[in-house]
Amino acid sequence: MLVLGLNVFHADSAAALVRDGEVVAAVAEERLNRIKHFSGLPKLAIDEVLRLGGVTWDDLDAIAIGRDSKANRLHKYLLALRKIRTIGRIAKQRLGNRKSLASVPDQLREIYGSVPQLHVVEHHLAHAASTFLPSPFEEAAVLTIDGFGDFASTTLGVGKGDSLKIHKRVLYPHSVGVFYTSLCQFIGYDRYGDEGKIMGLAPYGDPKRYAKEMAELISLTPDGGFKLKLSAFDFHSKGVDYSADETGLPRVGRLFNEAAFAKLFGGPSLKRGDELSDRERDIAASLQARLEEVYLHVLNHLQISTGMKNVCMAGGVALNSVANGMILEHTGFERFYAHPAPGDDGTAVGAALWACRKSGERKRLRTASLGSEYTDDEIRAELTKHADSLVIEECDRETLIDRAADAVASGKVTGWFQGKMEWGPRALGNRSIIAHPGYPGMRDLLNSRIKHRESFRPFALSICQDATLDYLHANADAPFMLQVFTTKEDKRASIQAVDHVNHTARIQTVERDTLPLYYDMMRAVEKRVGVPAVLNTSFNENEPIVCTPKDGVECFLRTKMDHLAMGSFWCSRKDDA
Repeated sequence: MLVLGLNVFHADSAAALVRDGEVVAAVAEERLNRIKHFSGLPKLAIDEVLRLGGVTWDDLDAIAIGRDSKANRLHKYLLALRKIRTIGRIAKQRLGNRKSLASVPDQLREIYGSVPQLHVVEHHLAHAASTFLPSPFEEAAVLTIDGFGDFASTTLGVGKGDSLKIHKRVLYPHSVGVFYTSLCQFIGYDRYGDEGKIMGLAPYGDPKRYAKEMAELISLTPDGGFKLKLSAFDFHSKGVDYSADETGLPRVGRLFNEAAFAKLFGGPSLKRGDELSDRERDIAASLQARLEEVYLHVLNHLQISTGMKNVCMAGGVALNSVANGMILEHTGFERFYAHPAPGDDGTAVGAALWACRKSGERKRLRTASLGSEYTDDEIRAELTKHADSLVIEECDRETLIDRAADAVASGKVTGWFQGKMEWGPRALGNRSIIAHPGYPGMRDLLNSRIKHRESFRPFALSICQDATLDYLHANADAPFMLQVFTTKEDKRASIQAVDHVNHTARIQTVERDTLPLYYDMMRAVEKRVGVPAVLNTSFNENEPIVCTPKDGVECFLRTKMDHLAMGSFWCSRKDDA
């Protein structure tokens, strides 16, 4: 059975191709149209996953979409009755979104001439399927947690074999994601996807300063749930703009009540670009601490109620890698798995997997290398367009590894463009910028010279799997860079460029059988500097991660990277020769 999964007319629109329970290809539209978090019809991504799978539109057996407007319908009706005076404003927006979804078959038919069988899958069920069905577990507890999707923000359930049963839902208007995003907006980080920046800011503040206020905004319930203090938020009474501009760039209107938040935090909200003070740093720290408390409260209830030792997670909040790193230490769970795209792009995979779950055995997803790939001939053709600017050397495998390892050892920065583009928001050794993890000043250099972003933003550590315990207090595999662990004191100097201010690091563990070139390059680095690891950050500059050779060369030339390793080619600038 061949199923095309879609996340459509929603932020991070994407397409995925699943054949008999195996994910063949998955691509977010933003990588192709270069509009970050694009919301719309992922036409380019659809064509690309079909190309990668070597199939045509007419070969498809079904299409699956991770949204179902009929889900949780009774709760919607009851809420409408309670809020009869204000429901009009909220309903108008939701009806507009439903209209866009309803038009999808007609749009696809207009483009491709026909539409195969269509499956609509509840948003959180698609999240749950995306993480459990390709996991290594025969059975596991499953938690999905985000802003909202089909009127729910959180589900707790159990996966066994090819089945999933959701036992509990936290429904609109209560949401951990809305809580976190609201505070991000309050301190001036109001764009879609800014939450990850605040996670990086949090260690610079005092988590106790606003602990009482955070606990007032979101309280815990005995059944493993939580509740917002609704009087401090506007989204549920006035509605909120969850839409996109004419290019497909998503936006989120203000979620909080200005007067209520200003009273709690001693002053008005910040505008984007305003200078941060201790208040904002302390809000970020207190916010992150409260999220962790709520997170672990829900997870502990899930573990105790199910008795499971394995947990699978998805949803936008599951991108909080700091909280993820606490799970095995602070709950009864012993093993953790998260899909490489826990956010809404991942629902494309989840919906497709759910639609074809009975057609064959479950297939474990061990790699995020599911996207576009280019031949050396295609790469050569792009590089030669820039022959006036580049010194281009074609290398065999060992020479390329030596060039990269020498560059890392000498403190140089390299764009690393190899193999299939990664699925999900993290660069995992295929579209990465790599550097020495222990080079003094490397973090500041990268933030200012190449990434052009806030100085407090940390970088990740890619490390050979079998060396992880030498450098970090980590008791889990982390192949998709979704967990943060404490660094070991005696190793902090050797990885100082990725050791955050609170002595933690977000890590990617690398095994040779999944990423052989990347692994061997890190072992070559070890021979030179003694550390089997590199600093890893996404190959981009305030844009979606690069996809094509053209994207990669252009990013290299407009930033101040020293070298470019693209396919079999090692490149430098002529003016740097």
